Amino acid sequence: MARPRAHDEALRTRLLDRAGELLSAHGPEGLSLRRLAADVGTSTTAVYSLFGGKPGLVRELYVEGFRRLGERLARVAPTDDPMRDLAALGHAYRDSALANRHFYSIMFGNAVPDFTPDEEARARSLQTLQPLRDAVVRAVEAGELVDTDPNEIVFACWSLVHGLVSLELSGAAPDGDERTARYERALRNGMAGWRR
Repeated sequence: MARPRAHDEALRTRLLDRAGELLSAHGPEGLSLRRLAADVGTSTTAVYSLFGGKPGLVRELYVEGFRRLGERLARVAPTDDPMRDLAALGHAYRDSALANRHFYSIMFGNAVPDFTPDEEARARSLQTLQPLRDAVVRAVEAGELVDTDPNEIVFACWSLVHGLVSLELSGAAPDGDERTARYERALRNGMAGWRR
């Protein structure tokens, strides 16, 4: 009988989630491997085994945040209406950020001042936007959006949703149902400027 893996994917996920929470709540000083291991009920050996140390853990927080975002965006199935797909992707971006807010500061902020993603991690992060690129290209080809470099539209869409989500996560957006309604209006009006 095969020996069970002591450091499996479930433990890895628990460690990443807790590390993100610690980083988000207490900054880089609050992210100690000993505290992380104790909070998750494992040993620092497990943390070293899975991540190789604190720099590897921080890198994996960055990668995991984008993996979750990419997974959420990939769930938006393309339809015959690329403009509806773009709105759905905007909502998926927000849903991912709200569900994984503890990764947001490492993905887009300076949560760990000396962390810079390596080339592979950076490339993987940008790949998460492929569903958005695909929807924009389809909308341009369908004559819904202006005939320009799709990367310009992708950047504008990303900037819009990122800005809205950042304001919401910081507490600057209104509370309750109005928050979602305002987000929806901003998406719709932001895309209107790119219509043909």
